[in-house]
Amino acid sequence: MLTFASALENKPHAVGRRRFILGAVLLAGGAALAAVRTSGYDVPEARAATLLALSPWQLVVVEHAARRICAPDRDDDPSIPTADDVDVAGFVDLYVARLPDELRTDVLALFGYVEHVAPLRVGLASRFTRLPPEDQDRVLAAMESSSVDLLRGGFAGLKSLAFMGYYRDPRTWKILGYAGPWVGRPAKGWW
Repeated sequence: MLTFASALENKPHAVGRRRFILGAVLLAGGAALAAVRTSGYDVPEARAATLLALSPWQLVVVEHAARRICAPDRDDDPSIPTADDVDVAGFVDLYVARLPDELRTDVLALFGYVEHVAPLRVGLASRFTRLPPEDQDRVLAAMESSSVDLLRGGFAGLKSLAFMGYYRDPRTWKILGYAGPWVGRPAKGWW
């Protein structure tokens, strides 16, 4: 009588081959999924060619997150620049490029989390950049109020990057009533 144990004794490589095939299928499936999940981002070629640390899909994630984090309180005030007007994502790309390798890897992983995993945690099946603004706000709010320290810290880091990129521009200072630094101040002031 042929039992499972006797089959293993007679064919010691059968299980090894099955595991290898299963592993290869999982690896290929994961690679295909990664290719699909990181494609379909509309970034002009000229812009993509200037990126230092971010891939085009990561740039789009940062743009979307910055638009929500730095959204103006007064939508009807055209004097308030947007995150796109001051190129927050360009600042983040340069900043991340200057980070030590290990920290850069962590920050880039955060962008992947925001894009692909964070929406799932609030019950949304789409990637972050395809969500309407109100759902993007829900995703970011869930990270900010998470009971998981790492997620709250990730949100705090993302928010800090967005604000550093936004408020470095003199056009944003008037919103805060900040007259700008004295060093290098133009005779007529910054605004």
